[in-house]
Amino acid sequence: MDTDRLKALVPHYIAMFLLVFLVLATVRAVVGDIGFWVELVIIAAVVFAYRPIVLQLGIGPSEWEE
Repeated sequence: MDTDRLKALVPHYIAMFLLVFLVLATVRAVVGDIGFWVELVIIAAVVFAYRPIVLQLGIGPSEWEE
């Protein structure tokens, strides 16, 4: 595995992980208890939206650019 590529991607995966917890905590604080399936949908939405948003903002790693 290329360590330079890994060093570029790890901060984004950590940020994505923390963002999932932040969004879930916010939703729970506003809405209250939500079910497992709703949480799973929220997690999927954050994970799939992170990459295009970061690339659009211009702060994504070059490995993600096509």
